[in-house]
Amino acid sequence: MKVVIVEDELAASENLAFILKNIEDSIEILAVLDSVKESIAYFSKSNEAELVFMDIHLADGLSFEIFDSIEIEAPIIFTTAYDQYALQAFKLNSIDYLLKPIDEDELALSLEQYKGQFKGKGLYTEQVAGLLNLINKQKTTYKSMYLVNHRDQMIPLKTENIAYLYIETGTVKAVTDKNQTYTMEQNLEDLENDLDPTIFYRINRQFIVRRDAIKGIQQYFNGKLIVNVTPPSHERIVVSRAKSSEFKNWMNQ
Repeated sequence: MKVVIVEDELAASENLAFILKNIEDSIEILAVLDSVKESIAYFSKSNEAELVFMDIHLADGLSFEIFDSIEIEAPIIFTTAYDQYALQAFKLNSIDYLLKPIDEDELALSLEQYKGQFKGKGLYTEQVAGLLNLINKQKTTYKSMYLVNHRDQMIPLKTENIAYLYIETGTVKAVTDKNQTYTMEQNLEDLENDLDPTIFYRINRQFIVRRDAIKGIQQYFNGKLIVNVTPPSHERIVVSRAKSSEFKNWMNQ
């Protein structure tokens, strides 16, 4: 079986390739593509792909944008972190999917389904349209900027520049990538609702951390985790044992 992987996260694509080979050693990975542009260029030419694994979010946009320019004749298995509502739509559109992080047993079942049902069938235009409609409905507007007090003035603080937020003696503070600290007027609960949950995660009652600020994770006692961030936090950031699995799943998205 000849497979193409469309995935912009190197660790995710390598993990998928490893699991595929572990399930069926004869699988050949023809290409790993990390963007809409690269995928369009690849599938515009003659290729031998028999099955495509495709992430929804790529480096330069949604993977569905690929189908605005070309048709892919091979069947597609989407890899997604979307919720149950979205997964039902995938089923209704007769497209298989795998929920991240990818489970080897579920992947094996998808391969069997491909062999028995989807082999030789490409993606239909109405299926793509249905999924695009779903994605657009699911979109939520999140905060991109806050006004914060700084000395005798108020300045705009972009959320993309916030490394993490934390509570100190009842006051919420934001630490930026450049290690600048600002006092926030909002409480941590409101900030959690304001911020994109694919980018920011509520580690515990005290911290919300941006994904890109996490530089490492350590095992701690009793199944807990310690999250190391940059700039360094003056307090230890601990993920409870009960929340550690959810946190690792979030990091794997």
